[in-house]
Amino acid sequence: MSFDLRTFSIALATAAAATPALAEVNIYSQRQPELIAPITEAFTKATGIETNVAYLDKGLTERLQAEGERSPADIIMTVDISRLSQAVEAGVTQPVESAVLNDNIPAEFRDPGNEWFGVTTRARIVYASKDRVADGEITTYEDLTDPKWAGRICTRSGTHPYNLALISGIIHHHGEDYAKEWAEGVKANLARKPQGNDRAQVKAIWAGECDISLGNTYYMGKMLENEEQSEWANSVRIVFPEFDGKGTHMNVSGVAMTKAAPHKEDALAFMEFLASPEAQEIYAEVNYEFPVKPGVARSELVQSWGDFAPDAANLMDLAKLRPTALRIMEEVNFDG
Repeated sequence: MSFDLRTFSIALATAAAATPALAEVNIYSQRQPELIAPITEAFTKATGIETNVAYLDKGLTERLQAEGERSPADIIMTVDISRLSQAVEAGVTQPVESAVLNDNIPAEFRDPGNEWFGVTTRARIVYASKDRVADGEITTYEDLTDPKWAGRICTRSGTHPYNLALISGIIHHHGEDYAKEWAEGVKANLARKPQGNDRAQVKAIWAGECDISLGNTYYMGKMLENEEQSEWANSVRIVFPEFDGKGTHMNVSGVAMTKAAPHKEDALAFMEFLASPEAQEIYAEVNYEFPVKPGVARSELVQSWGDFAPDAANLMDLAKLRPTALRIMEEVNFDG
């Protein structure tokens, strides 16, 4: 079930004041509805606890700060390590003690203070034209600055969290000066100004506007499900570039309990469900994401994309570099 955010907040706050607590979980989500609905539906079927989801494009942390103790939200679901860490730093989440979460989610995908928990991972990869890019022609993120790609690269905004996380990885491995040179080099190779989402870049490759693009892995699976977009997807192959031998950039989607959560027990049940084999299999089979729970296999489609070595960089270290990454993208006027 989803609602307009303002109506959702007012209605729930009023109901909370007038009636006893119900078996329900109120969720603020920055994830797309199609990626959340299979999980919430399975949770309700398994537990009988209803979920109410308000979808926000941006401003999740600011919304929770403005609502304060009156917030109806129990849970936040979002993508990108920097968004998760920002929510913690803003004081809108609370620690959660759970043996289930600790046992099912490896430490590298959990907040040291137990305030956010990663539930899936994804790789930031290159989509390459099957017709115009040879196998092995691009193998590293550093390759994207090669002049041979001039006029051949498409990407979404350089200040989008997905791309800021990637350049944070470049800063981590190579330093700030190199990262700025990298951003300038990629900008010089763009076929058009950054625009659209990850799927729009694949469409541009299909249309012949560019030959390679940056994107997240799971979009390939979602495009193949769509009659129109499957043609775009079938025009490209997935390439897992590395940081010059250091592995492929990874990011997370995650969950946290809000500081004001009015339904703590139900919220905890939801969080623990996300780490369960059932939910992790849904993430793998329906959303084409990489499950975090050890022992849960990737879908056959995802496995068909090939093996790769994940970058071992600490996610919290990357989150701390986000302000520097944003400054670099603004200094080089990447989107201009």
